[in-house]
Amino acid sequence: MKKPGGAEKKKVRRSQSLQSNTDTPRKQAAPKDVFQVFSEKARDHKDLVSRWAVLQETRVEYFRGKDFVSFVRNHLELKDILESDRSLEAEDIANILLKKNLLVRCDRVVKTVRPGKKKLSTFPAHLEIYHDQVFSENDAFFAWTFVKRRPLWQTLLSFCWPVLTLAICLFPVYPHQVKLLILYSCAGLLLLILCLLLLRGLVFGALWILLGKRFWLFPNILAEEATLKELFQFWPQKDEGERPKWTARLFYAIAGVVVISLLRHHAPDEAARARYQKRVSNIIDDVLEWSPSLALSGIIEKQPVVNITEPNDNVTDSKSSDEKLFSSGDSDDETIPNEEVEEVTENTEDSDYHQNT
Repeated sequence: MKKPGGAEKKKVRRSQSLQSNTDTPRKQAAPKDVFQVFSEKARDHKDLVSRWAVLQETRVEYFRGKDFVSFVRNHLELKDILESDRSLEAEDIANILLKKNLLVRCDRVVKTVRPGKKKLSTFPAHLEIYHDQVFSENDAFFAWTFVKRRPLWQTLLSFCWPVLTLAICLFPVYPHQVKLLILYSCAGLLLLILCLLLLRGLVFGALWILLGKRFWLFPNILAEEATLKELFQFWPQKDEGERPKWTARLFYAIAGVVVISLLRHHAPDEAARARYQKRVSNIIDDVLEWSPSLALSGIIEKQPVVNITEPNDNVTDSKSSDEKLFSSGDSDDETIPNEEVEEVTENTEDSDYHQNT
């Protein structure tokens, strides 16, 4: 007889072997780098002020050293991601990120103050790699080197672009009411943008000439690297440039008056404006009123109608018409020499009469 203790030992060995097999994949899977996770969280955080610039013909996202230090001090909960290294200071964390090639220290390309400015720009548009890859707060810039994870809405939006392109191509076959809605919506949006840009220019020009102040409404409306919140910022920041000279303000004021007077003098008259408006309205009406049914009916009307069941009648009719044309041509040719003969005989009779007399 077999001992029951041996069966129990075999069961224990099997259970241990199964546990060891299930634990091996967990041990083989390498844990994710905590500094990589910290970098992703810090980059996606809205409180870390960052901008976009060109670094060696590549667009990169970067931040300033002092902004990173203040960000880490104000958000200590992010340091919990570092687990055992949560007690490190902001400078030490940045140096570790530099060693792991998650960051790269950069420097501004233009190091001289531009004419009319008191100091260098806060966020330069062009950067170059700095020779000493050590963290610093004093006028130091640091760019992220890893590719940012794309959010879900951007992925969904990428699938919508082909659909939008196809919808634009199919605009001629839309119903008339839909065409009107799209036309007036696009025209209204375009008019709003042009009016906004014109208002910005007028306000800036008037305040610059009269008071010498640089005042831009919606200062980031044309910026490429601005976020959505900064794009619709209404009130501009404080003017950091020096006040322009009165001679330059006077010159531009005179130039503006001359340009406006020339435009008024050479403006088209009422008749020319009416002709242009009529031409544009005709083009718009042609686009709005076009439809596939009208296009197909126009093509059918242009084709000649041929009766296949009566080919002989068509042939005889064409022959009779050709004979009439030839007969009329022959009669015209015969009448011409008869008239010439009569004129010649009349001339000879006149000459004989003069000789006899």
